[in-house]
Amino acid sequence: MLYRETGQFKTDYASDQAIFPILQDRIGIAIILAIAIAIPFTGNDFLLNAVLIPFLIFALASIGLNLLTGYTGLLSLGTGAFMGVGAYACYRLTSSFPDVNILVWIIASGLITAAVGAVFGIPSLRIKGFYLAVATLAAQFFLEWCFIRIPWLYNYNTSGAIEVPQRELFGVIITGPRATSATRYYVVLAFVIIMTWFASNLVHGRIGRMWMAVRDMDIAAELMGIRLLPTKLLAFAVSSFYCGVAGALMVFLWYGGAEASAFSINQSFTVLFMIIIGGLGSLLGSFLGAALIYILPIVVRLLPESLGLPLHADTVEHITSMTLGVLIIVFLVSEPAGLARLWQIGKQKLRVWPFPY
Repeated sequence: MLYRETGQFKTDYASDQAIFPILQDRIGIAIILAIAIAIPFTGNDFLLNAVLIPFLIFALASIGLNLLTGYTGLLSLGTGAFMGVGAYACYRLTSSFPDVNILVWIIASGLITAAVGAVFGIPSLRIKGFYLAVATLAAQFFLEWCFIRIPWLYNYNTSGAIEVPQRELFGVIITGPRATSATRYYVVLAFVIIMTWFASNLVHGRIGRMWMAVRDMDIAAELMGIRLLPTKLLAFAVSSFYCGVAGALMVFLWYGGAEASAFSINQSFTVLFMIIIGGLGSLLGSFLGAALIYILPIVVRLLPESLGLPLHADTVEHITSMTLGVLIIVFLVSEPAGLARLWQIGKQKLRVWPFPY
């Protein structure tokens, strides 16, 4: 009875087309944001470093891939490499221009990744489906090779790894070993909130409708006047921008340093599984998929320990892999729209409860 829109009248088109037209949805979003802001005051470093920060970063990368695969219908297997482009670009910019604010270079690294993604998206005009996936897979392997074989990218470090320097913002250390967990969490949270808001406005506007038209039937979209190549390249660029920013945040505000192996094909498949389980073509699904896939191994490891049944690390990995495989098969067969669709069904039933329709 609490989730009901009775008495909530719409007096103009803007309120009728709002993303959250029901008051309870807006209250729920406000509560979630308030909880997210208040968590560092009650949580510990483990919760911030091992759960929330990586969850937000993977959710941001999932949004980027979802814009390309879920909204435009272009399958990509190079997400991990594009995250690596963002990380290495941010490291090079920070090393070359140490006096510039690190947040500026994180955004600039996303723009560089967008340019790289647009270049590798050029074949999307002629090929699609499995062949496009193979083309993006080739981009994954090529970029991985660059991360290892081009010393300029990692500033000629003998270890071949990215070493995150200490940087400050308004006198507060936000990167480096001396940065607190709460500070890094707030920076990541701010990026995720702003970029999610931007993506939401993007997919609900003209560009989003163009992407969905291309996804549903590209020939019909072209007959309607949509230019396929600019539309697809824009999707690759925006998707790569999000993945590049996520990669920079991952290294500078979570890992504190990384090697090329951190951006392997496994990373690409992990993000792809997140949007499959969470829901293609849904921003909410990106968060739900990231929460399930990343937090599931933590729960599998900690729950038996709390019950007095400690599991070996290999056992936890095997259980996680099997559970993930089963979930992917179940969702592809029974609910291809993922967790986001289940959430929509639940909300719809609440709106009419206790009546059947």
